[in-house]
Amino acid sequence: MPEILIYSTGMCPYCVRAKMLLQRKGMSWEEKRIDIDHDLAGEMMQRSNRRTVPQIFIDGRHVGGYDDLAELDAAGELDVMLGLVGAKIPDDAPHTIDASEDAPT
Repeated sequence: MPEILIYSTGMCPYCVRAKMLLQRKGMSWEEKRIDIDHDLAGEMMQRSNRRTVPQIFIDGRHVGGYDDLAELDAAGELDVMLGLVGAKIPDDAPHTIDASEDAPT
């Protein structure tokens, strides 16, 4: 299971939405409340270069806020990041054909 970190506050509807989305996927996370420990706000801004919550990290990679998380989910990329499915192959990826299967014997 990936390590998920969410910087949040207690009165943030987007934080609630992000946690609900992750909960539906069966994920658990560490939550750092910047409204309780104000030093965490500086840590969050240093790591993400953003001032708003939530700020979400998956295995150390900054995902962004709830809108970014939802966009990844809509594109099918979130499940890959969470290890729920294999890597998605882009539609424009080059395809290879093993010509030996079609060769006459």
